[in-house]
Amino acid sequence: MTAYLSLRNIVKSYDGRVNAVDDVSIDIAKGEFLTFLGPSGSGKTTTLMMIAGFEEPTGGAIELEGEDLTRRKPYERNIGVVFQNYALFPHMTVERNVAFPLRMRKFPRDRQAARVREILDLVGLGQFAGKYPRELSGGQQQRVALARGLVFSPDVLLLDEPLGALDKSLREQMQVELKRIHREVGITMVYVTHDQTEAMTMSDRIAVFNHGKLEQVAPPLEVYHRPHTRFVGEFIGDSNIFAGTVDASRPGCVTLDALGPVQVDVDAWRRVGTGAFDVLVRPEAVQLAAPGAGPARPNHVAMEIGVIVHYGDSVLVIGSASGQRLRMRIAGALPDAIREGATVIVGWRPGDEHLIARS
Repeated sequence: MTAYLSLRNIVKSYDGRVNAVDDVSIDIAKGEFLTFLGPSGSGKTTTLMMIAGFEEPTGGAIELEGEDLTRRKPYERNIGVVFQNYALFPHMTVERNVAFPLRMRKFPRDRQAARVREILDLVGLGQFAGKYPRELSGGQQQRVALARGLVFSPDVLLLDEPLGALDKSLREQMQVELKRIHREVGITMVYVTHDQTEAMTMSDRIAVFNHGKLEQVAPPLEVYHRPHTRFVGEFIGDSNIFAGTVDASRPGCVTLDALGPVQVDVDAWRRVGTGAFDVLVRPEAVQLAAPGAGPARPNHVAMEIGVIVHYGDSVLVIGSASGQRLRMRIAGALPDAIREGATVIVGWRPGDEHLIARS
């Protein structure tokens, strides 16, 4: 991948003792939609603010197309920022709000109106140019903020949890709109969120943050199915994670601390070598066993059902096996055998698991 925006060993400390961002390096391609994902306090917003120039790195460098931006002021960087709280000027119309960055950059006055109309049409607000922010819904105000971030054709657009203040329906609608706009404009976007669904839905790649460090940078499906660390496996999506050890004398065999020996993908078994590992099995990979299957069969265990959660199109079954928490997701109708308090035989196929080395 050819780097367009590069973060090189970025460090940020506010007190000289603890690093809020700790040696973060990422190469971002031109036109990429990269999401910083992580819990509160993980360093993702601080990293975004350093790219914008609102925070200065304690160490490391930020480069855009080979030019060092590290010590440049925010107004010296051709970078747009969209905030969660919109930050619109209440006394200005939509048109004037969007035109503001053009005026600040001395954009030719005779071309400002046409450029504003063009960008308002892009975000679907052409008919609202004369309205004031107070007259708009939350979703419409966020579109104005997005238009203002795009109007001056920035090299990079940074979005700091821009959909966090919207309700679920509006948030999902705006996710689709953001992807459409990204596709049409082709701009490089760096997006911050703690919402896994947003990250999985919108991103070309996801950068997972934890305690100021990068845990993994990869496409959404790779982060989901092949997490590098236990944290990533637990933070993204539902998970079953079992502690185990590789049995070097039995190809494809891993002994789980609670459940005993299970069969895994032989190639994965060879790659991980020997020692202690975590075994990740996603709930959708756990299936109700056919009648007559017993716990003695490979990767089949007796599950005592505790709670059943209905989602409409699927059901999450939460229970335990030999004292180990176990989750199973079933698509469609609920089988008769699945009821709270019942014990059923469930299992997964060798290869449906993922082995994670202990750090």
